[in-house]
Amino acid sequence: MPEGHTIHRLAADHDLVFGGRPLRVSSPQGKFSDGAALVDGLVLESAEAHGKHLFLGFGPSGWVHIHLGLFGKYGFGDAPAPPATETVRLRLINDEAYADLRGPTTCALITDGEKQAIHDRLGPDPLRARDTGEKAWQRISKSRTTIAALLMDQKVIAGVGNVYRAEVLFRHGIDPYRLGKDLTRAEWDAVWADLVELMREGVRLGRIDTVRPEHTPEAMGRPPRVDDHGGEVYVYRRAHQPCHICGGEIRTAGLAARNLFWCPGCQKP
Repeated sequence: MPEGHTIHRLAADHDLVFGGRPLRVSSPQGKFSDGAALVDGLVLESAEAHGKHLFLGFGPSGWVHIHLGLFGKYGFGDAPAPPATETVRLRLINDEAYADLRGPTTCALITDGEKQAIHDRLGPDPLRARDTGEKAWQRISKSRTTIAALLMDQKVIAGVGNVYRAEVLFRHGIDPYRLGKDLTRAEWDAVWADLVELMREGVRLGRIDTVRPEHTPEAMGRPPRVDDHGGEVYVYRRAHQPCHICGGEIRTAGLAARNLFWCPGCQKP
């Protein structure tokens, strides 16, 4: 599932490519035909992201709400657009470019009130300038749930996925099985600030890089990571490999329906 930086990057791409201009909107697959017909020909007034949710604003006609889920794919291309396949749920097109959405969990036209209800149930997003970590801390500091599970709970903090979860805990030496209530305020503030910085870099680069300059392949004289997720990381999908810092074996286990990765040597209980 794409993490929050990907959705914020998509929002920025929509503003750049389509913002302020009329769009042709269609649903070649047919599952979003009614919604597409209501916004076809209208101007895209804004594009927003909150966590893993994308909102495309068409003024009084409402918002196209998109959640990619596990299988959704979103791609841009230059006009003229090729014939759409029957897997395309949503197509946006103007004279210069097109975008196709396939396989999302959600693609629906919603009202302002329905959009606000989604924001209300989500936790703060490190990539939204208006958000801070305070609301998340109020829940984490009282919780007997593990910090690894809390970071994946979109009601606690929005946009963090499996990669950022594993990497930020490693960067701060926090055992993923520590209970939320056992985290100190200073530790949480440091984690939040790090997520803000890491995820902003994710938006800028279009990938997740989490290793510090002194731990890059060039600095350490090690081979670069080879993985279809891209980016240099400490523990994510590095099970049974040596830790870049202590040399111990990276471990993996199931937690909150996802694979957790951590270094027992660097993230001591």
